[in-house]
Amino acid sequence: MRRCILVLGCSSGFGAASCRAFAAAGYDVFGVHLDRRATLPRAEAVAEAVRAEGRRCRFFNLNAASDEARGEVIGAIGRELTGGGGRLEVLLHSLAFGTLRPLVPAEGRGLQARQLAMTMDVMAGTLVWWTRDLIAEGLLGAGGRVFAMTSSGSHTAAASYGAVAAAKAALEALVRQLAMELAPRDITVNAVMAGVTRTPALEKIPNHEDIVTKALIRNPHDRLTRPEDVAACLVELARPGTYWLNGNVLRVDGGEDVCS
Repeated sequence: MRRCILVLGCSSGFGAASCRAFAAAGYDVFGVHLDRRATLPRAEAVAEAVRAEGRRCRFFNLNAASDEARGEVIGAIGRELTGGGGRLEVLLHSLAFGTLRPLVPAEGRGLQARQLAMTMDVMAGTLVWWTRDLIAEGLLGAGGRVFAMTSSGSHTAAASYGAVAAAKAALEALVRQLAMELAPRDITVNAVMAGVTRTPALEKIPNHEDIVTKALIRNPHDRLTRPEDVAACLVELARPGTYWLNGNVLRVDGGEDVCS
């Protein structure tokens, strides 16, 4: 039977690295990304890497926060797995899209209500909607693993990071709630907190080079976390022996967050 993973945010960063790592571990890959023409080649490169491992790959260039798009993707996955005898074993939520503005600006306009709502929905709420609908359609069942990418922003503050920080804190709360509700179904839910990593999402944060400098000072390995570090851990966390690991925020940062 085909073992499959669905990656939300599959074209770059942790999502892209996880597609490659899970393909190497024997998983077929479904992915959702939102790229325009300029960045579409990066999604195509990830898909090619998956296929180079001899695995099947199907990506959807759609807005993962859209109810209509979610229905389209889940319907397509359902039709493919029903006919091909496959099983969705892992859902990875790695969506990094939000508004980076100060809550109370020194001048100009600060964060708007609609921007906060959008950031919260994309980076937190979608975890619930995708998980719930996959279960409702019978695609994610006993033995399933759900992982959500969080960050130290859930418990720290940074310039213009208020909306994203709130979303990450909410994401972790939703992980705990889902972990409780889905335990009777034998589905586990955990958040993964990566260390500071050079990704397109990081580069959008104001003064991100200062964040990098501070992370290099803190990290006992004297380097930043790499997407591949996180992807390798996720593959191990998806194995059957982790069935009792549930409702956690797991640091995958080489010790960065515990060092001052």
